Amino acid sequence: MKGYLDRIEENKFAVILVEEIKKEFIIPVAELPVGSAKKSYFDLTIENNQITSMKLNEQATMTEQQKVDELMLKLRSKSKGSKFKKN
Repeated sequence: MKGYLDRIEENKFAVILVEEIKKEFIIPVAELPVGSAKKSYFDLTIENNQITSMKLNEQATMTEQQKVDELMLKLRSKSKGSKFKKN
């Protein structure tokens, strides 16, 4: 199962989103795999409603970031700028 590091709260807790089961898990930051950062993807094992294993998936993280970068580039190229004038 895949999970996504959505955010870190109070520098103590990591919020992992698992879209497949539409659930979020809150774990201590210390339990994140080495190299984890916001927007990282993980391969997860979930048993009894708890994450029992977590491995950083660098390939999925890179692929998803490329998709986001491409979408942002498209959006920016379509933008005609602000409708407000600068003084």
